[in-house]
Amino acid sequence: MRPLRRRTALTLAAGLVAPGAVWAQGQAESEALGQSGGAVTVRDLLGRTVTLPRPAQRLVLGAGRYLGVLNLLHPDPASLVVGWNDDLRRGQPGEYEAFRRRFPTLDAVPMLSRGNEPMHAEAVLALRPDLVVLTRSAALDGQLQAPAPGTQPSAGTLMRTLEAAGVPVVVVDFFQQPLTDTQPSLAILGRLLGREDQASRLLAFYRTRLERLRKLSVPAQDMPAVMMHAHAGGLDCCYSPGRGTFNEFIAMAGGHNIGADKLPGVVGQLGLEYVLTRKFEVYVATGGPYGGRGGVSLGAGITEAAARDSLAQMLRTQRLDGLAAVRNGRAHAIWHGFNDSPAHLLAIEVLARWFHPGQTRDIDPAATLETLNGFAAVPMEGTYWVDLTPS
Repeated sequence: MRPLRRRTALTLAAGLVAPGAVWAQGQAESEALGQSGGAVTVRDLLGRTVTLPRPAQRLVLGAGRYLGVLNLLHPDPASLVVGWNDDLRRGQPGEYEAFRRRFPTLDAVPMLSRGNEPMHAEAVLALRPDLVVLTRSAALDGQLQAPAPGTQPSAGTLMRTLEAAGVPVVVVDFFQQPLTDTQPSLAILGRLLGREDQASRLLAFYRTRLERLRKLSVPAQDMPAVMMHAHAGGLDCCYSPGRGTFNEFIAMAGGHNIGADKLPGVVGQLGLEYVLTRKFEVYVATGGPYGGRGGVSLGAGITEAAARDSLAQMLRTQRLDGLAAVRNGRAHAIWHGFNDSPAHLLAIEVLARWFHPGQTRDIDPAATLETLNGFAAVPMEGTYWVDLTPS
């Protein structure tokens, strides 16, 4: 499948207006511009009903990296974004550059927050969005734990303020519980963007590949112990996933994450002594954000040779090259950006190949990437996983 052709971007000037007039003014402009499509209603991940009078055209993204999700659903994802967080530029510079080359107008999109800091409601309202997309954490002011059974989570300050001003907010998530939340999140966005057909095709492909992975039956005694070194070389040794996100990927791929034995949260730091003394068969670094700064270079525009060289250099610098997994040829690296994207399907397939090469000959991550790129306005082109020892 060829990438969809880019639709002509529509640029609107965003002036400062009073909060009470934001929603009405935005709708009047939409009607004047002749936007088509009927009302759409969804139930988001918090169980909230969200209704738009027509598919969304002006989005504020609480997580800038969700441009990569829109990229799989829409032929011109950049045309939808009127404000966002800086996490895509800062954490995935190669990916941002690939998007910017295709859609130069991205440089002019206002940055409303940096890192984990919250957005200011006034800045969001000034942009007159017809939909604000938030992660679970952003919607709940950083609350990561599920509410007690039978109770609803408390809406965060930003979400309450925006809803009081009449601006629709939808909560989707690909990070905390990716194997639970990815499919409903894609369906929600597909409906709200008027891209249900493409979302349905993408979900059908996702489910087919996921079901094949679920058929990989590995007895507990055959699951290799895995050390996943998050942001290897970019942070003090050694951050690792605990429970959730990459831990879910490791488990589905038939491995056992040693970080989950020690860390109660989604991510945390393992002591170097624990890493050096704990027995594990497979070492996996995550890379991308700290490439060229002591970490592993992975992602858009990175060659396989550069990725492998950076992995080897990082292991030497961190004094991890003596690990048994490294000596035994079972050291690898994977793109960190898989932790918050439906493209995590690739991560699970790659991990399964590394953990159980004899049982996964029919799993071809490169073919999966090619199919995903058929959905994408901007394809993933670069190196997203690498072996220390070439196969």
